[in-house]
Amino acid sequence: MFIDPKVIPETSGTGYPDSFKSVVTGRYKKRLGNIAGLKNFGVNLVRLEPGSASSIRHWHAKQDEFIYVIEGEITLVTDKGEQILAPGNAAGFPAGETNGHHLINRSDRDAIYLEIGDRTPEDSVIYPDDDLRAVMGEKGWQFTHKNGEPY
Repeated sequence: MFIDPKVIPETSGTGYPDSFKSVVTGRYKKRLGNIAGLKNFGVNLVRLEPGSASSIRHWHAKQDEFIYVIEGEITLVTDKGEQILAPGNAAGFPAGETNGHHLINRSDRDAIYLEIGDRTPEDSVIYPDDDLRAVMGEKGWQFTHKNGEPY
């Protein structure tokens, strides 16, 4: 199936609890994988405005993630520190690797990257810096405090 990303609308927003939503203000996605009808993995064309983050720093128990920078400059933050990613750079995050990660646009212009991840069911996400946990259920991502209490 041919896809022209220029005509696909951007979406914003998040399922995060209200107290965490501001982290991803300025993050916009074009859900290319959904448009193509992909079922086993997702592909998003993501635009991060200056000052925005891709997510809260996290790691997945069952799902792999991969990013490829197309335009701009973004800072990859992991347990090992920070690294600047430029166009043509990529990073992968294997499932179960407890190295929390996220991307922050600290530049003065938009950054664009491809985000690819599998859709393994019953995944859980750990947010090492915050009192937050997510579990994939029948109704999508369900967010709780680390002790299991819902938000």
